[in-house]
Amino acid sequence: MRPALRLYATVKPSRYLESGNPTGLTGLFTHPSPRPTLIYLYSQTLDKLRSLPECSVYRASTEALTKHRLRIIENVQPPGYAEWSAFAKKQISEHPEVFNTPRGGVDHDSGINVKSVYDGRNFVTTKLPQERDERVLEWDGEEVPKVQEPGAMEDIRTMGQKRPGSETKTVEWKPEPALEARQVEDVENQIGGGLIEEVIQVAEGELKLVDEMIKSKVWEELEDKAGKGQWQYFARDQHTPGTQEPPPKGQ
Repeated sequence: MRPALRLYATVKPSRYLESGNPTGLTGLFTHPSPRPTLIYLYSQTLDKLRSLPECSVYRASTEALTKHRLRIIENVQPPGYAEWSAFAKKQISEHPEVFNTPRGGVDHDSGINVKSVYDGRNFVTTKLPQERDERVLEWDGEEVPKVQEPGAMEDIRTMGQKRPGSETKTVEWKPEPALEARQVEDVENQIGGGLIEEVIQVAEGELKLVDEMIKSKVWEELEDKAGKGQWQYFARDQHTPGTQEPPPKGQ
């Protein structure tokens, strides 16, 4: 039913879903790159889950669900993915210094493309230029005092550790090709968690939850033990009457 909402929200269905279009759910718009986003979130989640002991029930259940959904999204590849993957690997191998900026190194490409590794997978995070709104930037003739934002001194210290920008390089980088609309629908049906945008929201929430679980050390024993029979109310088949015994033969 959820995929049908997306169709009703668009005037003319097409081969690709247009980023920013309504999905049919209030406040939720079509995501520009759901496949790499989910792979990125799931890989980060799996990386963080390794901080929990293997005996943790939360780790076991969350790992199983995350790996299952990760396999689904990885098995669906957009048209042109093989060519893009070869291009990306070539760029990273030929210009490793651009995608890796060590502490005290050169901030190549102005830090636009940054490589990271999660769960054994390589990711390149690209900073998109912010759109300038001339209405907001319009000068009203009055000088506004500058307010030092939190973390500004940290930025200055970081910049001071880098060598002059004369060694700055730029490389060509392309985003991963988009999934076709039918592929998105196929992923949504296999996962069974609503629209792919909803699945992304759940993945983002789970990634934040892992940090809270690690902070709370949920795998440890309770300081105050549960009383005898405290959880008996929630046990299975405690509130439904048993099957009535059949009457004796001959009656």
